[in-house]
Amino acid sequence: MIPVQNQSWVSEFILLGFSRDPTTNSILFIVFLLIYLSSVLGNGLIIMLVCLDTQLHTPMYFFLCTLSLLDMSYVTTTMPQMLVHLLAHSQTISFAGCWLQMYVFGALGMTECTFFVVMAYDRYVAICYPLHYTVILNWGLCIQLVSGTWICGLFSSFLHTFFTMSLPYCGPNRVNHYFCEGPSVRSLACMDTHLIEMVDFVLSVFVVVVPIFLIVTSYIRIVMAILKIKSTQGRCKAFSTCASHLTVVTFFYAPASYIYMRPNSSYSPERDKQISLFYNAFTALLNPVVYSLRNKDIKRAFLKVMEHSRLNW
Repeated sequence: MIPVQNQSWVSEFILLGFSRDPTTNSILFIVFLLIYLSSVLGNGLIIMLVCLDTQLHTPMYFFLCTLSLLDMSYVTTTMPQMLVHLLAHSQTISFAGCWLQMYVFGALGMTECTFFVVMAYDRYVAICYPLHYTVILNWGLCIQLVSGTWICGLFSSFLHTFFTMSLPYCGPNRVNHYFCEGPSVRSLACMDTHLIEMVDFVLSVFVVVVPIFLIVTSYIRIVMAILKIKSTQGRCKAFSTCASHLTVVTFFYAPASYIYMRPNSSYSPERDKQISLFYNAFTALLNPVVYSLRNKDIKRAFLKVMEHSRLNW
């Protein structure tokens, strides 16, 4: 604690994690280490394949590569520290470290929220305007769309982190979470946080509700276009290309909406930790599984790389 004007201000936080039992923590360490390594390797493999295979140099795979980069960075913001804390005796994080983790985590998460709209737009153009796909989604527009999502995420996260960490923390410093997530840290503030909750709610409307609305609108148009396809095989193929995106979107937005769009009065530490794992760790693990197992081009590129490696040996 740092004494300032007869008050003690928190200089570090203690992340309580999931359990205090050493045996349980050892088991959790193995489980989460496997999840983290699988997420990084899976998303890293997609990035490598898209970069190496020229046939994957299309807008769709450029967006998929960007999503994998986001997921790999997203899970790396929290998981390595959590793994260390599962085995270490000290679970502290400095105030500045908490500030940085909250900002980076929020920036990546909010960028991904808006980026899913770009991926929905990609599917909309591909299915509704297949003959003009590469003309509409030219490389200039693709880079602008990706840059726009990053700017939105970085700015929104700055507002969220600045308002949260500007609150006075003069009492308890034990965060009942495995990382510095906004609502968990905010619950320790020694003043009324209603105004900050309203700021977070407004931000959530822009980065969660609006993207969901745009995604739903895109898919209504996509479904209408698919139903006009006369061939049953063509309809199934079109639905299949959208199913992977909708699966990932659902697993990401559902828990994120619950965490950031409900009032602080309904804050439940134990439940929130479990829910956070879904849009943090499991979504990053799910993305490469969903997109690779359902995608013939990714499978072909992987076999091509493996064959090339075998011949070099």
